[in-house]
Amino acid sequence: MTAVSVPPAPVPTPVAAPRSGRARTDAAVRAGAAAALWVSLALVSYWWATGGGARDLGDWADGLTSLGRLTGLLSADLLVVQVLLMARLPVLEHAYGQDLLAHKHRIVGFTSVNLMLAHLVLITWGYASGELRRTPATLWGLVTEYPGMLLAAAGTVCLVMVVLTSVKAARRRLRYESWHLIHLYAYLGVGLALPHQLWTGQEFLHSSADTLFWWGSWALAAGAVLVYRVALPLWRSARHALRVTSVVREDDGVVSVYVTGNRLDRLGAEAGQFFTWRFLTGPGWTRAHPYSLSAAPDGRSLRITVKELGDGSAALRAVRPGTRVLVEGPYGRLSARARTRRRLALIGAGVGIAPLRALAEELDYAPGDAVLLYRFADRPLFEGELAALVRERGLHVLMLPGHRRAPRSWLGAGVGPADDLAALRYWIPDIAERDVYVCGPERWAEDVRRTAEAAGLAPDRFHVESFGW
Repeated sequence: MTAVSVPPAPVPTPVAAPRSGRARTDAAVRAGAAAALWVSLALVSYWWATGGGARDLGDWADGLTSLGRLTGLLSADLLVVQVLLMARLPVLEHAYGQDLLAHKHRIVGFTSVNLMLAHLVLITWGYASGELRRTPATLWGLVTEYPGMLLAAAGTVCLVMVVLTSVKAARRRLRYESWHLIHLYAYLGVGLALPHQLWTGQEFLHSSADTLFWWGSWALAAGAVLVYRVALPLWRSARHALRVTSVVREDDGVVSVYVTGNRLDRLGAEAGQFFTWRFLTGPGWTRAHPYSLSAAPDGRSLRITVKELGDGSAALRAVRPGTRVLVEGPYGRLSARARTRRRLALIGAGVGIAPLRALAEELDYAPGDAVLLYRFADRPLFEGELAALVRERGLHVLMLPGHRRAPRSWLGAGVGPADDLAALRYWIPDIAERDVYVCGPERWAEDVRRTAEAAGLAPDRFHVESFGW
């Protein structure tokens, strides 16, 4: 284990405790969003019950059909929620951050599709008078004869395909570009399912309140996607006219891309955040890739640092100066917004050092109040820049060399025999009193979380951006 030491500071400059106004606002938004979800589920269940759904449970065939309607309603409601979670709504982005939103999106998606499949089975079984042997023929009749059912069947196939490729074991075997393309079929699946719900779903339209709720929900979801995933990124990209100024090799398979544009101070970016980037270089430009800022934005330029992990990242080394860039963002809570404590711990692995290096540059802290633990396999990135932050800001840096020494350890093989918890407590005795910012591979970041919480860190002071997708 090696350390970049902190030079003696004459008199540490006091740093005020961070303002907690944004943290309180974000907590209120999270509470409100959770309440809205449960209210919507309770509302559609209430409409189902008062519309005769509960009464029908007394009969076998009618009960199956009634439960099928209920699971369909709950699935449709969660489908709207799923779209909203990933529509890049600023209020949700600020309150949750992309990592937590993606986690909740995955849970809601799995639940919604499971309910959809239950709806398909139960409604068909009920229409077959509760007789299993008649179910296949009944299903065929429903799909081919009822309005919108053929479209709904195609939409179900799309959504099931997206869910299957979102299972972690499947995601690890797919290139990011392939996964991203398949995931876009979720929008197609939702669009294909909508006509069936509005044409044949009696619970969707049997009262003015139902009609207003469902049409309003779908309009909100569609509007959010069109505004925040399409219109706003195009407007920002056109307004700021982003272009590549240079591409710099940092290490084997790692490059930094420098981008400039007009009035970047109005882009609203903070250190630690990321954008999704499209470099207009030819084929493949339509696939966006998420890359974090590796330098604090100064209002004149942006910098990202990328390791070659797929076709998109590998192509960056050939990007030429002057190339136009389209961006979505900024996104993520790995920024000053999440901060609640005066003292900080930054923990990164590999190219995950990029957003942490930007945070170490931008965040306000007194000499000695910020510690950076950096695990790397071969050579560290930004060695000179980190040394400058040590000299100029009083950042304390501990280098943790070597590949992971064990599957459940986040430490490098070169740090010695101490276990993760003992080492963390030794390096940062007051870890439980700090905000901890972490960036690295998903499973590695979870090992860091486990160790930090074992050391007494409150879960809401652990801020993470992982490489998982």
